[in-house]
Amino acid sequence: MEDGSRDIVAILSMLPHRFPMLLVDRVEAITPFERIRAIKAVSVNEPFFQGHFPARPVMPGVLLVEAMAQAAGILAIESLGLAGSGKLLYFMAVEEAKFRKPVEPGCLVSLEVAYLQRRSNVSKFQGYARLGDGVAAEARFTAMIADPPA
Repeated sequence: MEDGSRDIVAILSMLPHRFPMLLVDRVEAITPFERIRAIKAVSVNEPFFQGHFPARPVMPGVLLVEAMAQAAGILAIESLGLAGSGKLLYFMAVEEAKFRKPVEPGCLVSLEVAYLQRRSNVSKFQGYARLGDGVAAEARFTAMIADPPA
């Protein structure tokens, strides 16, 4: 995997997401048209922890899938040279999502996403959210690159 690290400024130029929905803090490595490894630093200050669950904060699994999808968005936008174009990556399907370990405040989640298939503007990805050597969540998902709504 190429170095290809990207800081938050570069991420903000590629994704339309902003707080509180931006779930990728840093890109560690990227190989265009192949794979990406990114980081989500989970803080106790995340707004979802107020209700999920106040006595035992756990990051919702659906947000782990969203974080993987955002990493895939960075991979697709970077691979296709679309940064700054306004193009968006829209979810089309999520398959075989599995949640194996709780993600709590203080965790550094490694988001690893790889292309499985690419056709025109539709791509299929395999994603993993890892805590150390273990898998916290995984999913296959399909997304398409499109213009934003008018």
